[in-house]
Amino acid sequence: MPTTNTSGRRKTAVARIYLTEGNGAVTVNGKDYKEYFPTLPLQYIVMQSTEVSGSAGKFDVKVNVAGGGIKGQAEAVRLAIAKAIVELDAEKKPALRAKGLMTRDDRMVERKKPGRRKARKKFQFSKR
Repeated sequence: MPTTNTSGRRKTAVARIYLTEGNGAVTVNGKDYKEYFPTLPLQYIVMQSTEVSGSAGKFDVKVNVAGGGIKGQAEAVRLAIAKAIVELDAEKKPALRAKGLMTRDDRMVERKKPGRRKARKKFQFSKR
């Protein structure tokens, strides 16, 4: 029975997954993924890797995710599932790569600078 452990990251969210052969159950932090990610777009993001690779319903996924917001967490889970599927079957990598599911989106929030209101916004200039 093939199993694999991988991780995916997005912004400050980190997802660790355990992929085992099964019937398609996805558990996120002890809850069903539909309960943890309540909206349909987030549920679609989580399951996108399995649908694109044609392995929907073939694997059980147990996810531990922490940090970031709910969308960043969903995208971190998507990347981790895609990496795990490729680890088990390398022939599915081109299909996942074509949809952009194998690339880690490394955009992060820019830090606030001293003397600025936000990262780039300046305080209001007063001529007099």
